[in-house]
Amino acid sequence: MKKHFLILPILALSTCTYAQSGLKPVVNKTAESIESKVVAWRRDLHQNPELGNQESRTAKIVADHLRKLGLEVQEKVAVTGVVGILKGGKPGPVVALRADMDGLPVTERVDVPFKSQVMTEFNGQKTGVMHACGHDSHVAILMGVAEALVAVKEDLSGTVKFIFQPAEEGVYDGNTFGANRMVQEGVLENPKVEAIFGLHINSQTEVGTIKYRPGATMAAVDQLAIKLRGKQTHGASPWSGVDPIVTASQIVLGLQTIVSRNVNITENPAIVTVGAIHGGIRQNIIPESLEMIGTIRTFGGDQQSLVHRRINEVATNIAESAGAKADVTIDRGYPVTYNDPALTDKMIPTLEALAGKDHVKITPVQTGAEDFSYFQQKVPGFFFFLGGMPKGKSPYDAAPHHTPDFYIDESGFTLGVKSLSHLVLDYCEMSAKNAAVPTAKKGKAK
Repeated sequence: MKKHFLILPILALSTCTYAQSGLKPVVNKTAESIESKVVAWRRDLHQNPELGNQESRTAKIVADHLRKLGLEVQEKVAVTGVVGILKGGKPGPVVALRADMDGLPVTERVDVPFKSQVMTEFNGQKTGVMHACGHDSHVAILMGVAEALVAVKEDLSGTVKFIFQPAEEGVYDGNTFGANRMVQEGVLENPKVEAIFGLHINSQTEVGTIKYRPGATMAAVDQLAIKLRGKQTHGASPWSGVDPIVTASQIVLGLQTIVSRNVNITENPAIVTVGAIHGGIRQNIIPESLEMIGTIRTFGGDQQSLVHRRINEVATNIAESAGAKADVTIDRGYPVTYNDPALTDKMIPTLEALAGKDHVKITPVQTGAEDFSYFQQKVPGFFFFLGGMPKGKSPYDAAPHHTPDFYIDESGFTLGVKSLSHLVLDYCEMSAKNAAVPTAKKGKAK
């Protein structure tokens, strides 16, 4: 009896392992066969971008596709989000995959046949709308992943949640960021997600290359506002008033000493940027007040607290020394995008086997921010960067994200479809293996 008891779990484990590993050729073949569809989806989305919480057309395209594949579909999650649930034919973990859907208020300059001509009004200004960060690519790739995994549905050990998220870039109507709102509405529950994966296309990383980082990967971002009040006077007699413009100039310079003199930059970088100063109405009037707005980037709780404290001290004390008053407001934005080290360590061999070890590289910390971090606060997550720069091009010549000249080479999409699909298959395999081990130990004890 002891021998039979020991053999059965091992046979079950090996069968499960073989089943999941054996699905990859089918997934790969499907991914390659739908490459033109993924590209066509991306081009359509690129030509018809929508801002955060306005992604109705995008959401309908996604929902229709997921329903056609036979998935259970939830719509209007966190305003315009879509969630598709694929239940595999065999028991296993619940794994989530995420793509963000929104575009940016950027007027496109790239001369492509599917160039965006969409115009809107944003913050009182007329502007174009563009997928200037690659979210159209993310949506198209994840639609492809859904099709690839449906092809192996009956043999899939587990459940996959496809999360198509709105408003990653944030909105300006008082609503929370898209990922945070989806979490608040329970997107990681019913069924409960065990791990989540996501990717971001990168215009300055060569096609075929994948970059990642364990632990803190992208910065926490906070919004800074400083209201300065001086004393209005004629520009010809500044001694009769208190000039908030000169005071603001001194504060801008003072804030830079926080990074250069207070932060231990040998551990992690930090950034304090003033992006706009609004004040004054005429060339010969020193105004009574003005407002400064900016962004703060940090990589840990202690560092974040230090920078926030010093911003308050620098701004209020400089203002006081000039006879002015500064009111500082700091609104917390995205947390640090943190790749769970244990999960990352487990999944890197999957990407190396797919792309080749020489094409999977550790990246320095990124001072950009991602609201994927809200998902990672609740469950272990792994977020990586997919190359979208044409082969042979220098990163210094490639337009960065959030710019009118942002460009993505679509030949890297199939690697994106395969990578997310393989992560699901290998995670399910490892989860099944871990679930089977205690049973084997129990049998041995008998």
